[in-house]
Parts: sequence; structure tokens; C-alpha cells
Amino acid sequence: MKSLEIVGFKRANLGKKDAKALRLDSYVPCVLYGGEEQVHFSAPAILFRELLYTPEVHVVDVNVEGTVYRAIVQDAQFHPVNEMLLHVDFLLLQDGKEVKMDIPVKYVGVSPGVLAGGKLVSKLRKVKVKALPENLPDYVEVNISDLELGKSIKVSKVEPKNYTILTNGASPIATVAIPRALKGQMNADK
Repeated sequence: MKSLEIVGFKRANLGKKDAKALRLDSYVPCVLYGGEEQVHFSAPAILFRELLYTPEVHVVDVNVEGTVYRAIVQDAQFHPVNEMLLHVDFLLLQDGKEVKMDIPVKYVGVSPGVLAGGKLVSKLRKVKVKALPENLPDYVEVNISDLELGKSIKVSKVEPKNYTILTNGASPIATVAIPRALKGQMNADK
């Protein structure tokens, strides 16, 4: 799993007014929890570009005034209109304690349905997994080599390695849709 560093500064005052002032200075109010006490800090908004605007999953080294914590992003809040980053929650990683995280899906293999002219439609881009920090995967592999036209692959077909999948097993991950042109041919053949 990739690692990234976020350098932050402790927040003395907590509240709406101070958070707004921080955002005007291009800083993002953050909180780190999961340890003995919560750590409230702020970090420059530019540091979050590689962390949040990518499908990849990262372990974050949060450096708050010299103290380094290993954490993952638990939640990020954005403004509903202008998409500005408003707040980020980090969860402290502790040895021996499992964490829940959304992990991206990666397709492996070639679908016979796609080769026959179908279109692969991705229903789930991420799957929620539970694992020890050292067992968190970079991605969840989904084998689509058995996927025929009009069929879908469900979460229950994925075999987890050293982690538990929490997403509902009946949820489809991907489907091979039949295009209109092929539907017309199929009806004509009958």
C-alpha cells in the first residue's frame, strides 16, 4: 500500500469561526482519532490532492508539529456547490486492531461477453473490507474471465486474501450489457 505524508499544525481554537478562517487561508481542518485522545490539526489544502483525488488507497503519515502518526482517511467532506474540501477525518492505525476501508476494484482476465460485443458495466468501483493494517490490499482483484453476455459477477464470487469483505455478497460488481445492435441480431436469429 502506498504511503503519503501530510504535515499539519495543531489547532488551538475549535469552532465554526476558526474553521472558516483556516479555509480562507487554504488550510483544511482535520481530526485524527482512534488513539487515546483526538488530535485536532490543520494542513495545507494542496497536500490532499494526491490523497483524495485518486482511486488509489494510501496509508498516511500525519506529521503534526513533529509527532508522526500512521493513519488512513476515514472521511472527507466537500462543499456541496463548489467542491471545496471542508474537513478530513483520519483514523489512527494500531497494530493488532482491524480497520474498515473502501478498497478499489481491479478487473483481471478477459470477458467472453465483451469479446462477443458486449459492454462491461462497472456497478461497484470500491468494496468495503475489514483487515489488519498490514493486510490492507491496494485493490480487490475480480476475475471476469467467466462473464458472458447479459451476466454479472457478484461480490460473493470474490475470494478475499487475509481480509474480510463487508460489502453485501449479493451486490453485483460488474455486468456485461448487451448493446441494441446485438439484441436485434439475437431476436432475428430466433
